Amino acid sequence: MPTITYRGIKLAYEDRGAGKPAFVFVHGWTCNRSFFAPQAEYFSRRHRVVSLDLRGHGDSDKPQGKYPIAAYAEDIAYVVDQLGLGQPVAVGHSMGGITVLQLAATHPDRVSAIVMVDPAPFVFPPELRTAIEAMIAAIEAGNQEPRRQFVEKNLFLPASDRKLVEDVLAVMMAAPSHVAADAMRGILAFEGPAVAARCKVPVLHLAATARLNPPHLMSQWLPTVVHGWTVGAGHFNQLEVPDQVNSMIEGFLRHHV
Repeated sequence: MPTITYRGIKLAYEDRGAGKPAFVFVHGWTCNRSFFAPQAEYFSRRHRVVSLDLRGHGDSDKPQGKYPIAAYAEDIAYVVDQLGLGQPVAVGHSMGGITVLQLAATHPDRVSAIVMVDPAPFVFPPELRTAIEAMIAAIEAGNQEPRRQFVEKNLFLPASDRKLVEDVLAVMMAAPSHVAADAMRGILAFEGPAVAARCKVPVLHLAATARLNPPHLMSQWLPTVVHGWTVGAGHFNQLEVPDQVNSMIEGFLRHHV
């Protein structure tokens, strides 16, 4: 697995395909690059595609310390430069969704457009924030069960494929507890509306059935955003209904990039 070292941290990635614009796929909290496998396979037929393991995740280094969203964005900007990707389309899921937004806000010359696939909330309702803070405390106390329950109960539909649910849980629960706790703190600290105000590139927001960001608020924060909704999928819609997600990204690329 190739790696790029930035500020002493090795970042693992896969690089395949050819054609412009390139794509960079950015996974979510405690996930890895395989969570965009259906999209990487599809778009690499006509485009260069880089799938990245964020710091703390997958085959990348997992240092102790804080995991702010801005640090992920800086890592990606460095990878874009080192691999000569020009201005790729940056596609992020969940935590990766707000990460590509941060990338577009701080490095508009590094992206041509972004796609946020069911991104983490820009603003957390108080009750959700309280529940997540309790989950973080449990993780740090050595109790991983609330973490499992949070994913299983909130991020899938009752009809979601059981094997997919178990496969996702296996990856997410394997993430080190310090990464799970500190990366979630980074998500809670993200100031979504303020970052969105600095984003000037085309944006596609692909929401799942259970919407984390109300569309009327998303349109206020990002006035030029293009909305899409998947049908019959929970939070991991890029895995549950990949054809829907691929088609909407392709249409967005055709008409807005």
